[in-house]
Amino acid sequence: MNRTRRTLLAALAAAAAPLPAALRAQPAGDPGYSVLTKALPVENPSKIEVAEFFWYGCPHCYTLEPFIEEWVPKLPADVYFRRIPAVFTQRWALDASIFYCFESLGVLARLHRPLFDAIHRDRLRTDNQAALNEWLGRNGVDAAKFDEAMKSFGVQSKVRRAAQLSAESKIDGTPAMMVQGRYTISAEQGRTHSGMLANAERLFPVVRKSLAAGK
Repeated sequence: MNRTRRTLLAALAAAAAPLPAALRAQPAGDPGYSVLTKALPVENPSKIEVAEFFWYGCPHCYTLEPFIEEWVPKLPADVYFRRIPAVFTQRWALDASIFYCFESLGVLARLHRPLFDAIHRDRLRTDNQAALNEWLGRNGVDAAKFDEAMKSFGVQSKVRRAAQLSAESKIDGTPAMMVQGRYTISAEQGRTHSGMLANAERLFPVVRKSLAAGK
């Protein structure tokens, strides 16, 4: 499915009101996720990893963010959540660099949501260096230190790894979820933001059983 059609479908999903849990069951024969032939590495093999592929410029990722913020604190103790900035183009790679810069500078938790707000509410363009530097300064980040971090080997290595994961996960757009490096959930498969998260939850017992069996 091409990305234009995927974006349209995601927009329709985002516009739909969250469905009650009882109505979020997948149609017969539709598991609500895809299975990768080869599992991708996870950061903590002893836990169930849930990853969100996102892009700061994606409006559907922006509308998913409040759901993520409410959902993550309620995850079971054996579930680990992480974000992966998807990289499909140089423009997306720039925003991935910003994400990993925030992480490197220790400001990710403080600035992740505000950057989303600045882009989608205030029309900040992250590829406008002067505008980005002004925004960083207003939010307590030294532009020179930020630029140094952007060029660092550590940040650029993580961007390259994110690009590799974006390709190997077989996702074709954002937002998308991946559970334990093997199961992926698209916006279409989730049908709504709540549905995407519910589909991820349905996979927890499956992964938990595999971990217990040492698989």
